[in-house]
Parts: sequence; C-alpha cells; structure tokens
Amino acid sequence: MRRIKSFFGITAWLVAIMLLVLACSSDIDIHKIYAFDLVCMPVQKKIVQGEVAEIRAQIVKEGSYQDTRFYIRYFQVDGKGQLQLDNGTVLLPNDLYPLEKETFQMYYTSHCTDQQVIDVYIEDSFGQVVQKTFSFQNDRDDEEESPTNIE
Repeated sequence: MRRIKSFFGITAWLVAIMLLVLACSSDIDIHKIYAFDLVCMPVQKKIVQGEVAEIRAQIVKEGSYQDTRFYIRYFQVDGKGQLQLDNGTVLLPNDLYPLEKETFQMYYTSHCTDQQVIDVYIEDSFGQVVQKTFSFQNDRDDEEESPTNIE
C-alpha cells in the first residue's frame, strides 16, 4: 500500500511539473502598439495678423504601454505664422519635438493677412502618425477696405 501511495505521489509531482513547464512559454503576448487619436476642442476660424489662437489637444489611446513616447511636428500649408507649445517651445516647421504630456495646448500666432492652414502631426515611438489640419481665415473688417459713397 505504501508503494502505491508513493507511486501516485511521484506521478502527481511529475504531472504538476510537466504542467508548469508547458504553461511557461517564451512567446508571451505583450501588446505594445495601440491606436491613438488627437482630440481637440473647437478652434476659432477667424484670426487677424498678430492674434494668437489657442488649440487645446489631448491624445486619446485605445490602450496603454508604459514605454510609448509621443512626438509632434507641424507644417505650414498656407500663410505664415508660428506654433508654440504650452511649455514655451516654439516649433519649427517639419522638426520633430517630444511631447511631455498627453493633454496640452498649442498657440498659433498669425503673421500675415492671408488664409492660414497648418497640419499638425502626432507620432508615437512605433511610427504611427495622426494628422490634424487647422485653418484660419483673415478676420479683417471689410467695411474699412470698401470705399464709402457720401453724396
């Protein structure tokens, strides 16, 4: 009887060890890449030269991976202006800058009287890119430019 208990005891230990070995795998599925989007509050459509427009933005992710980093760049499609982050960093067109936080403000300063269009690109450390376009029309007073007829 003692041999039977010993046999079942050893067998149980061997089965437990085999299950443990089979359960361990070097193919651990760690998801690192998650889709994301840039969500912005409504932005003013009209601007005059020298005026600053605030753009409030937040990166919204479908999941979270601790080592994901985000970067920002922009391109001035039409017009002339300057884009600055809320930490004081003035962005140069097409240069890539690290984002320190996922909720941030951008400030666009108009430097012309024409229509202005900027494309903002947010890129993560895995090469995914999200692009948003912001367009500003000149908000000049048309009455000042049109001649008045006084008779």
